[in-house]
Amino acid sequence: MMTSLEKYNLLIDGKTQVPSREKYFDAVNPSTGEVFAQVADASQEDMGSAITGARRAFDTSGWPQLGVKERGQYLIKIAQLIRQEAKDLALLECLDTGKTIKQTTFIDVPTAADTFEYFGQLSWPLGGCVNPVPDPVESKTLREPVGVVGCIIPWNYPLIMAAWKIAPALITGNTVVLKPSPLASVSVMKLAQWIKAAGLPEGVLNIISSSSHEVSAELVKHPAVDMVSFTGSTRTGREIMRLASESVKKITLELGGKSPNIVFADCDLQTAVGGTLSAIFMNQGQMCTAGSRLLLEDKIYDAFMRELVTRTKNFKIGPAMSYETDFGPLISSEHRKHVLNFIEQGVKEGARLVCGGRIPQEEELRRGFYLEPTIFEGVHNGMSIAREEIFGPVLSVIRFSTVDEAVKIANDSEYGLAACVWTKDLNKAHDVSRRLRCGNVWINTYGGFYNEAPFGGCKQSGFGRELGLEGLLEYTHTKQICTDLTPGGKPLVSAWF
Repeated sequence: MMTSLEKYNLLIDGKTQVPSREKYFDAVNPSTGEVFAQVADASQEDMGSAITGARRAFDTSGWPQLGVKERGQYLIKIAQLIRQEAKDLALLECLDTGKTIKQTTFIDVPTAADTFEYFGQLSWPLGGCVNPVPDPVESKTLREPVGVVGCIIPWNYPLIMAAWKIAPALITGNTVVLKPSPLASVSVMKLAQWIKAAGLPEGVLNIISSSSHEVSAELVKHPAVDMVSFTGSTRTGREIMRLASESVKKITLELGGKSPNIVFADCDLQTAVGGTLSAIFMNQGQMCTAGSRLLLEDKIYDAFMRELVTRTKNFKIGPAMSYETDFGPLISSEHRKHVLNFIEQGVKEGARLVCGGRIPQEEELRRGFYLEPTIFEGVHNGMSIAREEIFGPVLSVIRFSTVDEAVKIANDSEYGLAACVWTKDLNKAHDVSRRLRCGNVWINTYGGFYNEAPFGGCKQSGFGRELGLEGLLEYTHTKQICTDLTPGGKPLVSAWF
């Protein structure tokens, strides 16, 4: 019964709060289609309270003035709490997103903890530097926190995305208002309870769940918010830019992708097949970096495709909760319809459906949002399935003959987030990597994300970076302080008029 469902409330100004209008939305398990929890549905009033709390905390609490090591202790505590509650968090992430329990247990939860710990132990200098100017002055460049940061994250990796944004924003001295997606809020709202237990000063971190676009818009356009960090679709990213322009605030955008997975004939075939499967079918293809365009050299085309299709057909499709499951459900019924529409369009445009593309008919899967992993052959780069981000388990295979042809096809996209290159010739791999117009290239692997290294895209995939030194500095602004050191203290400017 609804009354027995756990309710997850807002974290505002250091307190767990019931939404002002006492509204909640349902959290639905994609594996079963059943409601398993209820999440606070915040109003614009609630969002305003969170922003006010974050503004006060930045301006008056002394948080920005704390040393990096002092702020880091809070992040380390959060990492410890995540690890202590890892089993529950992995379960909630599985129930909420439909990603397999193997992924949430061994990837999502440990990654979130590691990110908080990494930035909590930060040793990079944030104190600034002296500029070697030619005049008798001391010119210093300082790195200072931006202020109040609004963070909006998607539904595919809620725990990891929350950590990627909260940790660097806090360690640099900002205060944060985080809004997760209404399609996957539960794990983040549970995390909010433990973050409260970490003892952060009131208002430093606020977490607001809502199903309302107006509430999200309030976070973006509110004049008390100094920066917005957004991860999500390109279409929504454009709207974020428009709203943020009203108050001319800093933004970072990590948006969509249509990543090329380039396989050369001199690759290790079995390794490249396995990497290709992970690149498109991990998390049921619901990844911005998904290698959804397989560019396959014609010399190995037939052998590669035989192995790829055979292994795909052997996936164990099932409930995300089972450790035997290789491939779980999509996030929602609506999103499944979106993916099916693309599959239908691919067939109409002349691509050959060689694997999957249907809703499984097994009795145990009927209530969930399942879809078979799908592979198209005979694709050319002008088809919609090769150009548009599907955000689902649909692979478009494109044949090529030369290095130049592969690079041309790969770059012929409005997106520029990631790419893979598979070859034993590392000189060729690095040459191709430099020619690709994207923010990330993996050579003979897929999906290496490291706290030490930057991640982000170009073109319609956005701008700004997560992680690494570059991602850390996104949450700061530069200030130059120029002190005159002229002998006698009388610079030329004082006698100009």
